[in-house]
Amino acid sequence: MIREPLANGLTRLWEVEDTVVDTRTKYQHLVIARTSQGLSLFCDDDRQSTEFSQLTYHEALMVPALLLADRVDRVLVIGSSEGVVCQMAVAAGASVVDHIDIDEEAVKLCAEHLPYGYTQEELAAAERGDGPVRVRYTDGWEHIRTTSERYDIVLVDLPDEREEEAQHNRLYGEEFLRMCKALLTPGGVVVTQAGCQTMWRNGTLIRSWRRFHEVFGTVAYYGSDEHEWAYLFGRADEVADPTALMTERLPACGYRPETIDDLALLGNSVPPYQVRHSLA
Repeated sequence: MIREPLANGLTRLWEVEDTVVDTRTKYQHLVIARTSQGLSLFCDDDRQSTEFSQLTYHEALMVPALLLADRVDRVLVIGSSEGVVCQMAVAAGASVVDHIDIDEEAVKLCAEHLPYGYTQEELAAAERGDGPVRVRYTDGWEHIRTTSERYDIVLVDLPDEREEEAQHNRLYGEEFLRMCKALLTPGGVVVTQAGCQTMWRNGTLIRSWRRFHEVFGTVAYYGSDEHEWAYLFGRADEVADPTALMTERLPACGYRPETIDDLALLGNSVPPYQVRHSLA
């Protein structure tokens, strides 16, 4: 049994049919187990992805960014150990995808055991830089701070921001968002996993919503209608109607989503009431 913390006083219990990996890496407690949702990844008891729902999660994170960016040639991914979004970026036409993850052991275990994302052979090629995906194991903050590269999409996919102190919390802050923004090509997009829409766990989302509006000229929202996570997308310039732009570009997108269509883009683009009113 895995007890996943949801909010103050709330937990979700996962029945485990079989434990494939249970280890403490240098950075986190990682479990890969078979649940009712297939092979599932947990980090510090938080469910990160499952065989059943990972495509819905990863498409909600990546597809709006592919549509909002003026071009998709160079992509930077921070976190997202499974590598699914990197594969989506390549399918959409990216020629360079730099994948930065601090936890080498986690990335390798995902490739070894999960039936989605990198295979071990694909990861080995990416580690060598043999192909469009280039994997480096380093601190995302330091990479962003020191790189001279420029990107059409900067994607940050991390465990949810913690109320308590955690090393990845700084990658949600306004300073980090400004560093990400500085790497964008004209018409480029920064996207982050921004938290949960529910009123009992929306603290991260509200904080991210406020930060994005401090940093970016355009802020777009996508709250998955079939998952409990929401995502924010920022452009430095001003786009009058980002949802209309994404909908217009959907038919020509090089990556063909299975869980998002034009109605999903329209229906999921309005943030919850409490989030919208948090700017007041």
